[in-house]
Amino acid sequence: MLLSTMRFRLFACAFAAFSTFAALTAPVLAQDYPNKPIKLIIPYPPGGATDVIGRIVALKMSEALGQQLVVDNRAGATGSIGAAAAATSAPDGYTLLLGALTSHSINAALQPNLSFDLAKDFIPIGVVGQVPLVFVVNPKMPVKTLKELMTYTKANPGVSYASSGNGSPQHMAGELFKSMTGLDMLHVAYKGSGPAMTDLIGGQVQSMIETLPAALPHIKSGALRPLAIAMPARSTNLPDVPTAAEAGLPDFNVTSMFGLLAPAKTPPEIVAKLTSTLQKVLALPDTQTRMDGQGVIPGYLNPPDSTKRIRAEMDKWTKVAKDAKIKLE
Repeated sequence: MLLSTMRFRLFACAFAAFSTFAALTAPVLAQDYPNKPIKLIIPYPPGGATDVIGRIVALKMSEALGQQLVVDNRAGATGSIGAAAAATSAPDGYTLLLGALTSHSINAALQPNLSFDLAKDFIPIGVVGQVPLVFVVNPKMPVKTLKELMTYTKANPGVSYASSGNGSPQHMAGELFKSMTGLDMLHVAYKGSGPAMTDLIGGQVQSMIETLPAALPHIKSGALRPLAIAMPARSTNLPDVPTAAEAGLPDFNVTSMFGLLAPAKTPPEIVAKLTSTLQKVLALPDTQTRMDGQGVIPGYLNPPDSTKRIRAEMDKWTKVAKDAKIKLE
C-alpha cells in the first residue's frame, strides 16, 4: 500500500513537472518557429487561381519568416485530396493549406462523406482574398446587359451556361442564378475553365459565370462580352461593368474565397505568429499589386472572422445544393 502511494506521488510529481515544462517551453518553441521550411499544400494544379494566390503568399511569407514556404501542388477530387492531406498532417505549423474556401465549402455541401471536416479539422490563419465571378456571354448573343439576358432566356428556355465542372463555383453560381430568377437554363459541364472558355468563345455554349482572372483576357480582347460582376462593388479591372445589383439582380454575390489554414490543434502561439505575419504581408503594396494584377481582391480576415465566413459559405452552398437537388458521390 505504501509502495503504491509512493509510486502515485512520484507519478503525480512527474506529471506536474512535465506540464510545467510544457507550459514554459511552448512560448520558446513559438519564438524558435519556424526553424525549417514549411510545406504549403495547394490542392489544385499549377496555373489556376488557387496556385497563383498560393505562390504569392508563399513568396511574401517566406521573406517575412526567414524560412521558405515550399509549394506542394496536391491536386485531385476538386481540391479534396490536398485538403485531406493537410487536415491529417502533424499540427506543428510545418504543413499549411492554401485553401479555395468556396470550393471546399461546396464540396462539403455536395459530398457529405468527405474524409475531413472543413470547419472542425482546420484552424484559419486568415482569409487571404477573393476572386469575383463575372457574367459573360458570346458576343453573338443578342444581349448587352444582365436584364437583357434574363429577358432573352425567359423567351428562349434552355439557354446554355458553361462551368468548369460539376460542383464547381461556376456551376453553383449558375444554379443560384437559376434559383433566384426562375429561369430555365441548360448546364454544360467541362473539365476546367480552359475548355469551357474555348467553347464559349467558339459559340458552342452561350453564357457562363466565370472567375474574373480566367475571363479577363478574353473580355479585353473582345472575345467575350461582360454583363455584370457578381459582387457588391465594381472591379478595378472592369470599372465600366456594373455589379449584379446595379444590373437588376440584388443580393447576387458570388466570389471565390481563398484562405490560409493550419491543421486543428496547431499550438496557438504558432497560429498567432502565422496570423500576424500573414496580416503584415497582405498589407504590403507589392503583395496587393501582384494580386490585383491577377484579378484577385486582397482582403485579410482574422481567424474568428474567417471562421464565421467559412461557416457562412458552407451554409450558403448547402442551401443552393438542396434547392437544386445536386449531390455528388
